[in-house]
Amino acid sequence: MRLRRLSILPLALVALAMGLAAPASRAQEKTSLTVYTGLEADQLKAYKAAFEAVNPSVEIRWVRDSNGVIIARLLAEKAAPKADVVMGVTATSLMLMDQEGMLEPYAPAGLAQVKPALRDSRPQPTWVGMDVLSSALCVSKVEREKLGLALPTRWTDLTDPAWKGRITMPNPASSGTGFLMVSAWLQMMGEEKGWAFMDALDRNIASYSHSGSKPCKQAATGEFAIGLSFEYRASKLIEQGAPLELVLPAEGLGWDMEAVGIVKGTPKLAAARTLLDWAVTPEANALYAQNFAIVARPEVQPKVPHIPADLESRLVKQDFAWAAANRDRILAEWSRRYDAKSEAK
Repeated sequence: MRLRRLSILPLALVALAMGLAAPASRAQEKTSLTVYTGLEADQLKAYKAAFEAVNPSVEIRWVRDSNGVIIARLLAEKAAPKADVVMGVTATSLMLMDQEGMLEPYAPAGLAQVKPALRDSRPQPTWVGMDVLSSALCVSKVEREKLGLALPTRWTDLTDPAWKGRITMPNPASSGTGFLMVSAWLQMMGEEKGWAFMDALDRNIASYSHSGSKPCKQAATGEFAIGLSFEYRASKLIEQGAPLELVLPAEGLGWDMEAVGIVKGTPKLAAARTLLDWAVTPEANALYAQNFAIVARPEVQPKVPHIPADLESRLVKQDFAWAAANRDRILAEWSRRYDAKSEAK
């Protein structure tokens, strides 16, 4: 009998040890935060590493696609959301989600230091801006010189028949960059003249891509002479040695903000709030400033190669609430007129 009692003792000690270890093991478990994003692929690793370094109990799981695809997916999942946070999609897209009651209001720590123009103005905002992306022309220097054509400096220069079949731009239904261009043209020219301009531009368009970056990359390789894109991608490609000329058309630049917001109904609200708190910090803005010439915190002063210091003064005045409210109507009309030239998905 004594032997049996002795043999049981180690098992009891093991069980006790396991019981003591269980809470420690559970404490080490991370909260996995599903973040839908339109951020560029080369930004995701840096943002994730920086956030998780100061928030080791939360892990970001990115779900990335182009802006329009991400928003369509979120709207389709409205009744049963799969995302916890939306980050790096355009503010006009988040405004559309807000209209559908899909965002959780939250004022992150440090909100008072964010530029007023780059945030939802309500005391408990549903979205906060990160940085500004503006429209730009990526012109292939090689192709332009081969054709013997002058560098275009205005939007209207793109309607010259000499550029026929040599221009590509993003489809506004799938790309936030494409939508910010179309929205800006309609607002700064007026709808009648804006659609007339796009009719003329369409005659020179070879294809509409489903990515805001792709047209610039296509110009960089010489596939097309001109790619309508955004200034960040042009800057990056020129830095990498691409034979591109970056043009900011003289009439003014369409623009939008990359922004972040919490999906209403997330069961991981505390972790989601932690990500928003981080997203407005000077440290996060310093990361945005590596790519964008305008960021949400005024004390962070970006210096992006090849982008003029006066970029902010070149942005057209835009009514983002109007753009969000009229988005479906604008995209339906754009698709009716031009979608035949869109690349296959």
